[in-house]
Amino acid sequence: MAVSKPNIVLGTAGHIDHGKSALVQALTGTDPDRLAEEKERGITIELGFAQLVLPDGSTMSVVDVPGHERFVRQMISGSTGIDVALLCIAADDGVMPQTREHLAVMELLNIPTCIVALTKCDRVDDEWVQMATEEVRTYLSGTRYAQAPIVPTSARTGMGLDELRVVLLEAARATVSTHRAAAVRMPVDRVFTIKGAGTVVTGTLWSGEVSPDDELAVLPTGLRVRVRSVQMHGTPADLAPAGNRVALNLSDLKTSDIRPGDFLAEPGTIEPTDRFDCWFSYASPLAEGKPLRTGARVRVAHGTREVFGRLLLMNGRESLMPRESCYAQIRLEEELPLSWRDRFIVRSYSPVRVLGGGIVLACHPRRRTTVPAQEEALLDALRAGDVQNACALALALQSAPIDAAALASQFGEPTTEARNALDALVDARAAVAVSHGGRELYATASVLAKCLSAIENALMRFHAEQPESLGVKKNDLLLRSGLRVDENTFDVLLARAIADGKAVVEAGVISHPKAGAGARQLEVQNAAKAAKALAEAGAMPPVTEELARLLELSMSALSRALGTLENEGSVVRVDKALAFDAEAFAGLRNAVVEYLESNGPSTAADLKDAMGVSRKYAIPLLEYFDRIGVTAREGDLRKLA
Repeated sequence: MAVSKPNIVLGTAGHIDHGKSALVQALTGTDPDRLAEEKERGITIELGFAQLVLPDGSTMSVVDVPGHERFVRQMISGSTGIDVALLCIAADDGVMPQTREHLAVMELLNIPTCIVALTKCDRVDDEWVQMATEEVRTYLSGTRYAQAPIVPTSARTGMGLDELRVVLLEAARATVSTHRAAAVRMPVDRVFTIKGAGTVVTGTLWSGEVSPDDELAVLPTGLRVRVRSVQMHGTPADLAPAGNRVALNLSDLKTSDIRPGDFLAEPGTIEPTDRFDCWFSYASPLAEGKPLRTGARVRVAHGTREVFGRLLLMNGRESLMPRESCYAQIRLEEELPLSWRDRFIVRSYSPVRVLGGGIVLACHPRRRTTVPAQEEALLDALRAGDVQNACALALALQSAPIDAAALASQFGEPTTEARNALDALVDARAAVAVSHGGRELYATASVLAKCLSAIENALMRFHAEQPESLGVKKNDLLLRSGLRVDENTFDVLLARAIADGKAVVEAGVISHPKAGAGARQLEVQNAAKAAKALAEAGAMPPVTEELARLLELSMSALSRALGTLENEGSVVRVDKALAFDAEAFAGLRNAVVEYLESNGPSTAADLKDAMGVSRKYAIPLLEYFDRIGVTAREGDLRKLA
């Protein structure tokens, strides 16, 4: 299905009984009140949806929200993702409490465009309409919508509807949708079952594009689902772009697996969080001059979900007065799938009133309310939307290299944007990139140098403590270095240290190329001494403990020397206690093979005599021959395998 442009969502707002639903029905021909209780009571309880055809043939998705104070949460839910707000104010009633509360929500959610429909004008005369228009204009003068068009209308008579459609068309053409990121994000506002189809969810597609067979993740649970089919306003679609009301039929999913308030998102793009840093504005229209104190338990509305949390003002701020703003950290009692620049609303715990809201800055911050100057500069950059500066400041706060995905996750930014910003910093020589095994990490030059020095210094200390040791195992080196990084990150750092000549890897251990040189030379000397001693001993070598005493070596040094010789093929170790010169071992093996070929299955005593050794050597040798498949034992006899 070809989707008509623009892809803009229109949402209603306003006090109860100010004619929002009636106006939507008059404009679209669709009654947004779908519940029997709504029709019986004459009020909107849940969100209603319709499609508005504009004069040029393009369309707008319409979300009709409740106006009653008891349903402000549903209003907030419906307002997320709205590009144009249609604020309905009854001419015979004027500005009312929910008018003020809804308008505050619109500003806090940063809805870019507002149009005022002065409704029910058929109930008053022209002079009253003029007076009501002036009252609304005066009220809006203190808001971001001071220049909003005000259109007198009547849903009953049709007055002003054509003019309103033209104004809506102009607004749609002039408005850039607030959600245009590449990754799919959709807050779910309805979940239901259609017989023969299964589970269906609806929502306003914040960003990305959805098509049949796409895989999505349900957040915060992380459950993976497949999109069976897509509809927009009851019409099947091969692709649904952002800025549209969308219904998705999901495969292999029960209605109990997903609920209103959940998010659908592209897998791997969002990590739910239980806290976030934000710029918070205390903007309650009903606050009556009361301060909002830090630590208050509040209701946090994001997308179509509302959860409880604590509002903690930063840097010693004890309270805010109405219309004041500051940085804050909100700690949630349930996780939310937040991203950088998301808007949220905060309501009081009890009585329930809109307190304010703001913009999400960092989605995975440390738990703290005292913010050092460098961290505050990062929050300033995030608030300004400066991706490159934010990445530069975030990188400077790291104690070790970090990949683009991990850095982006800290403030909920798309990984692609973070990687582009980091690559630009590398090009400008404001950062460095290190890579190994397909993994690329970024750091400031000073942080990388500090990490490499930590590895080098740890190796130097190791060699000073253990001058005879060839090197240290990787995991031990990680602990010795004091670096607080995972093994994958350490692998990248170690590869860079090796490339820079600060470390070498030999025989599975790591050493310093200079400090370890003596140990490596000593290893060579020890191996040569052991080889000579075993060659001289021939078929009757001393056991390893005796050999260590003769060579004046520690058992660990002898073990390393024998290991080196064994790898070279000049020594054969039949068990922990015995090692033979390779040439002598070959003679013993040949003696056993020749005897068995001539005499058939034989006893250990016979084979001992054939080799010309004592039982001390014969039994370990014969057991070794069994293990490597030269001989096979049957009872007390051995035969060729």
